Amino acid sequence: MNKRILIPTDFSKNALNAIRYTVDLYAKLNCDFYFLNVFSFEKYTTNSLNIPEEGSAVYEQAKEDSEKNFVKLLDTLSLHPENLKHNYYTESTSNFLSEAIKKIINEKNIDLVAMGTKGATGSKGVLFGSNTVIAMEKIRECPVLAIPEHVSFMSPKEIVFPTDYKDVYKRSEFRYLIELANMHHAEIAILHLEKNKELTKTQESNKQLLSLILSETAHQFHTLTEKNLGKGIQSFVESRESDMVSFINRKHFFFGNVFSKPLIKEIGYDSDVPILALH
Repeated sequence: MNKRILIPTDFSKNALNAIRYTVDLYAKLNCDFYFLNVFSFEKYTTNSLNIPEEGSAVYEQAKEDSEKNFVKLLDTLSLHPENLKHNYYTESTSNFLSEAIKKIINEKNIDLVAMGTKGATGSKGVLFGSNTVIAMEKIRECPVLAIPEHVSFMSPKEIVFPTDYKDVYKRSEFRYLIELANMHHAEIAILHLEKNKELTKTQESNKQLLSLILSETAHQFHTLTEKNLGKGIQSFVESRESDMVSFINRKHFFFGNVFSKPLIKEIGYDSDVPILALH
């Protein structure tokens, strides 16, 4: 069965970069790519409070412009080396982005959502781009891959997985990470940011379980003494020229625990590597 990947786009350079990166990342697999554009009516009407109804002149004009942009997007992608394993589909909607994403995930049984980390505004200091943060927090049905705007595709050779070994992991949670690592012959660098010198019995047990889950995938354990978790991950990634960071986003995990707000900021809009949130 084909892998089904959803990529929201606002037709910005950053969104195009995210599409190109994801298409290259999954070049070896049979994939159906669904490109989603949520169109707004700001430039078509002076009254932003009134949302035009489907069938109205303003609505149909906005939808038509979105569809024209998709024609241009597909023309641009046709310049990319052709991959007979890939199929492209487009969807234009006026729904809220998070609702539109969830609707397509359910209708098309989506395996992965990939997004650029900045929208057309690209405002400096916006964490990831608010849409990406919302997607990573709200979408729990499948993994979300966030791709920084300046990242060019290179086949990943090392994927960093930060952990404090306090969670009992399930094999199913690692399915996409293992698939990605094996597909690109990448090694998973399990990074423990050490605050206490020794692991507890529970942590030791969870570490062994993690090793068992990753037994058929190249992996290594690393320890770093760094009180600031964001800086620790960033310096590790930079020093080793790692290609991606991945973590398991349990309920409320993204805004607390290891991945606190400062960390989103530090490895978010300043990140030079894609970040894969697993669920």
